Amino acid sequence: MTIRSSTLSLALALLFTAQAAQPSAPSPISAPLRDLPWGQLNFLHTTDTHGWHAGHLQEPSYTADWGDYVSFAERLRERVDEEGTDLLLVDTGDRIEGNGLYDASDPKGIYTQDIFKEQEIDVICSGNHELYKKSSSDNEYLKTVPNFHGNYLASNLDIYDPKTGERVPLAPRYRKFSTKNQGIRIIAFGFLFDFTGNANNTIVEAVEKTTQQKWFLDAIHDRDVDLFLVAGHVPLSSTEFESVYKAIRKVQWDTPIQFFGGHTHIRDYANYDSKAYALESGRYMETIGFMSISGLSSGGKRDEHSLTNLDNIHPLPLRVAPKFSRRYIDNNLYSFHHHTSLNSTTFSTPHGRNVSAMISTARKTLNLDHKFGCSPTDLWTNRAPYPSNHSIFTWLQDYVFPDKISDPARKDTPRLVLANTGGIRFDIFQGPFTIDTTYSVSPFTSGFRYIKDVPFSTAKRLLTILNQEVPQLLKHDSYNELAAKIPVSSSSSSSSPSSFLLQRQQQQLLSEQDTLLPQRHPNQNQHHHQTPLSTPTSSKDKDKDDSDLLITPGYTTHDAAGSDGDDTIHSPIKFYKVPNCFETRLAFPSSSSSSSSSSSSSSPEKQDEAQDPQT
Repeated sequence: MTIRSSTLSLALALLFTAQAAQPSAPSPISAPLRDLPWGQLNFLHTTDTHGWHAGHLQEPSYTADWGDYVSFAERLRERVDEEGTDLLLVDTGDRIEGNGLYDASDPKGIYTQDIFKEQEIDVICSGNHELYKKSSSDNEYLKTVPNFHGNYLASNLDIYDPKTGERVPLAPRYRKFSTKNQGIRIIAFGFLFDFTGNANNTIVEAVEKTTQQKWFLDAIHDRDVDLFLVAGHVPLSSTEFESVYKAIRKVQWDTPIQFFGGHTHIRDYANYDSKAYALESGRYMETIGFMSISGLSSGGKRDEHSLTNLDNIHPLPLRVAPKFSRRYIDNNLYSFHHHTSLNSTTFSTPHGRNVSAMISTARKTLNLDHKFGCSPTDLWTNRAPYPSNHSIFTWLQDYVFPDKISDPARKDTPRLVLANTGGIRFDIFQGPFTIDTTYSVSPFTSGFRYIKDVPFSTAKRLLTILNQEVPQLLKHDSYNELAAKIPVSSSSSSSSPSSFLLQRQQQQLLSEQDTLLPQRHPNQNQHHHQTPLSTPTSSKDKDKDDSDLLITPGYTTHDAAGSDGDDTIHSPIKFYKVPNCFETRLAFPSSSSSSSSSSSSSSPEKQDEAQDPQT
């Protein structure tokens, strides 16, 4: 396969003739692995990559870059072509904002647009981050949509054409196609949740309303279809996916449906009925989701005997429900080599190496490895309890805010500094603090605002109100975007339509408990004294050949299908709840100055009883 970018010469491949990933990336750790559950139709899924296309340069489990993913997909396509099965790639949005590779360029994204398009993605849609600003949504319409040649879908998203001012669909509403080898007939959609925080050059139609429109009803009435594929930047347990599911089932009660979701930054899996399943594949290029389906009709293109070496995944009689399987792949070369049965010499493709070279060149141009200093310790968003010495929020409230937030004209006036934890997107690792780190920790451009001379009797109540975990000032979707992501395990093996809203309510209730949360995010070299809700994977899951490999802390996902979804067998990690907001008190009398995540305080309240000081 030849590289598609017109701006890159073949000479870039010479930079990576002997290696993939990025030069500064640590080597992945050998670990016991589960094989991929191959099927008749297979998928690779990415979501919420947020500019992390260089991989994680300080976390060995996620060091593969976008070029390695290109190589991985090409090697898997070689396999399905040889076996007569099929492979499709899906991406469900939020490709931007969150890493220096995107955020450090001016204008933003000038490198990542060319890098991302090198992967051949069959179904792609927008997330909410693509729509916050007019410039980024215009880029989607003018650059990203054309880059994917009809594969970008926008079922409920319009834009005002920046050239004509006319309201038009951002991309085609849906797509009907047949797979290369099996001839499986697919109708695909691309949705965004009911988002209202977009810039005024785009319009997001409510999903339920969209499912009532003529074009959608015409599409789902098509009887020449073997599978509905619903890609969406939408949580799996949501009223939006419920609306799509119900609309399709009302017309075609037994046609298989495969959903791919996003937005909540977790590994998750759900089954809505015996022929409808959904997958969400994490965040930040930590996870490559793998999904397979066996037992689909194939439109009559191929007979059963045309499949070679795959007797166990021949199409089943139509009266039998298809078999759906999933796997969450840790994004590193050790996993990629295992799943392709290749090694460091044979794995990478010329195309993939070229893309890795593009990434390296962009990082050097942006000077992303420039060091501002070094962090003496790891500072965690959710992997350490708050407050504690290893909590990034404790560090901010106790050291950063007191040092940096001040007005010389009011330096002696008591003041409360309030910040929202959702504005901090990632951890700080012990070691170099670089330009890239600044964007991965917090890519947002908003600053601090202040209101002067607020009575302390009023100001002291703000933190309690904000930490009630209900929207006080923001619209619901904007609030959810800024709030810390709370991963919640599925508690049942089925997610029927009637349980969608109940699951969402249960998630909200669990997020309010002051307790340790289920294990969704990996941890390196952290030890705490609380018992995790999830338990270590049984040793019987390990491959016998892997019995001597180290089991490291990492994802131990519990979803609707059980606890065997992760490709890499890890020991559990601990994940701690944090409040919506935290507070620093500055210039208070020394006996009353404090930093807090609750409404409790001592002498300021006593002072306020006497004279209600201004802040």
